[in-house]
Amino acid sequence: MNASWYDVLDVDPAATPDEIRTAWRSAVADLDPTDRRFRVFNQAAEVLLDPARRAAYDEELAAEAEVSDEPLTVEPVIATAPVPEPTAVERVETPGTRPARRLPVVPGWAVVTLAGLVAASLVIVGVLMSKPSDASVQDDTQAAQSAAERAIVPLLSYDAHHLDQSEAAAEPYMTSSEKQEYDKLFAVIRQNAPRTGTVVQAKYLASGIVRTGTDQVDVLVFVNQVTRNKQHPKVPVVYKNQVTVTMAKVGGQWLVDGLKTNSGHG
Repeated sequence: MNASWYDVLDVDPAATPDEIRTAWRSAVADLDPTDRRFRVFNQAAEVLLDPARRAAYDEELAAEAEVSDEPLTVEPVIATAPVPEPTAVERVETPGTRPARRLPVVPGWAVVTLAGLVAASLVIVGVLMSKPSDASVQDDTQAAQSAAERAIVPLLSYDAHHLDQSEAAAEPYMTSSEKQEYDKLFAVIRQNAPRTGTVVQAKYLASGIVRTGTDQVDVLVFVNQVTRNKQHPKVPVVYKNQVTVTMAKVGGQWLVDGLKTNSGHG
């Protein structure tokens, strides 16, 4: 029998979410994000930190145990060959940094099973995570992250029946250059949304730091866009997005200066 996600993180099947999160952080703390093991540990955490997915997974393990009539055994299957793009779940804290704020559990968006472990992959962002070098930079980084979390909902939401209000809600969060790009996009929305009756409500899930600097910080934000229109008036379509938000410090305020989205249907 293959190793379970519990085996991968070396935790008991009855482990609490805090114990699982601690085990995950310890496992990836010294790994380069391009290391294959980094992705595998993240996949394990995605399943075990999502209550619904964990419950379904536990049922699957129980069914397998009944068929085999054997206890689960630990069989290391983690390879060391690098993969081009890692999966990010949340920011890894190292000794000496301020403890991370508790965030909502990030839902697992890839279809991950033990049989498909090698083939499973999430494309999020292929850059190295970096850490603040001093307290002031760390404070700025956290301020930028908080600003990105506040901005993502108004930036990715709109209501065909209230487009002026939707656009006005997003404007305060952007730099002038990003506002120009947003205006181009919103012009297209104005042309199409009234005809389709589209209403998009973004729901923030979690975030993590991708890259940090003195006046620029990249924040990876997990967000769902729940979309209703004339074709889907009752059952919405859910776009599950990972958005890299570039935050720029302008006049002492952190503003959105770029968005890069990788999305998929729910």
